[in-house]
Amino acid sequence: MRTELVSEPGDPGRPNEDFASVGLPASGQGGSLVVLDGVTPPSDGGGCLHSVPWFTARLGGALTELTVSLPDVPLAELLSRAIARTAGSHAATCDLSHSRTPQATVVLARWSSGSVDWLVLSDSVLLVESTDGTVTAVRDDRLDRLPLSALASHAVVDTTLRNKEGGFFTAAADPAVSSRAVTGSLPRGEVRALAALTDGAARWVERFGEGDWADCLALIRKEGARALVDRVRSLEHADAARVPPRRGKTHDDATIVHADLPPV
Repeated sequence: MRTELVSEPGDPGRPNEDFASVGLPASGQGGSLVVLDGVTPPSDGGGCLHSVPWFTARLGGALTELTVSLPDVPLAELLSRAIARTAGSHAATCDLSHSRTPQATVVLARWSSGSVDWLVLSDSVLLVESTDGTVTAVRDDRLDRLPLSALASHAVVDTTLRNKEGGFFTAAADPAVSSRAVTGSLPRGEVRALAALTDGAARWVERFGEGDWADCLALIRKEGARALVDRVRSLEHADAARVPPRRGKTHDDATIVHADLPPV
């Protein structure tokens, strides 16, 4: 099996808020990947003493351990346990009821000799390549379905949409949010490769329209994940000169985990 992991902050002067890992059980059978995109906190800190990288490291570390050590437990249940474990580590010191308590998008995938299972929560993406070469993007598209007028300000989003019915969901402090994730499974023999991307890397498709998801995976396989991040950065620099400027961050943390699964 071949895996590749690349993660780069959007701003070298700020910590990378993404998390990524690949887990391989000691048995040598199967494996898992975890990708989190931490949500940048508000200026008031969101009621928490801890940074977003602190949060994503703990949640991501818990998910890495659980996906490998509990291979028969559904991914949604593992996410619920990991959220509860992480929340418990700072519930005594921080206001976990704050709408912007540290939180993250989630992509999980786990493979065994029998199946490939996945979970996606919020706006990161998992690419699943079948053995016939078809590439399917597994996405949680709740944010895409919201009108731009509803996203006018952070205050409106936090009050009416964030982790609320009719809005969108991220992994924060409530274990029940795991039931909101997009999940799925395929027989192991039908999957050739996986690639998980935070939205900072998925911009190549979603923001700049340089190709479709199959093109994106082909670029990663041929030139490597670093090449995709480099192309995104070049596009971002060119885009910064647009008049008027595009809404949203000029640069964002960009993370990619790519796994070519061995044949069965």
